[in-house]
Amino acid sequence: MFTGIVEAAGEIVSIDTEPDGTRLTIGAPFAAGLTEGQSIAVDGACLTVEDHTGEAFEVFLASETLDRTTLGERTVGDGVNLERAMPAEGRFDGHMVQGHVDGTAAIHDVSRVGEDWSYEFALPADLATYVVEKGSITVDGISLTVADRTDETFGVAIIPTTYEETTLSEKGPGDRVNLEVDVLAKYVEQMVG
Repeated sequence: MFTGIVEAAGEIVSIDTEPDGTRLTIGAPFAAGLTEGQSIAVDGACLTVEDHTGEAFEVFLASETLDRTTLGERTVGDGVNLERAMPAEGRFDGHMVQGHVDGTAAIHDVSRVGEDWSYEFALPADLATYVVEKGSITVDGISLTVADRTDETFGVAIIPTTYEETTLSEKGPGDRVNLEVDVLAKYVEQMVG
């Protein structure tokens, strides 16, 4: 489980396409402390560390991951948001994030609001039920609060720390992001449905 509090922005240093998927090598400041088999969220997708050095780690993207996320569109040099799985004794600062990306969305608009930023995203029809104003949503692995919602879009407010310490600052209108809706909403829907 993750919290959506991004630890660091890493960088893709190599991409190797294989017959059954894609292998990424990602540079990360905490790579030396990783262990093989450890879970790590890469732009919100829970992946498994297969190998690591003092400066980078390797993960494998199966076809399901490539189909559901934006990770297959990435190129060498692209930044990615990273979070290691939450330890049992850890603080729960964001919200419950599984690292199971539900879909992707395009950024519609980015605007500066004082010291903050406002991001507006397309709202995928199949996820609309789970996105509510003031509810939690994960965008590229970042735990955010839905500030507003229409039938076709949702917006979030981004504070300077989030803007500076994640890859959102590198993205603009037309760029796609990974989304994970609040898992509690999905459970509630199943129980009352």
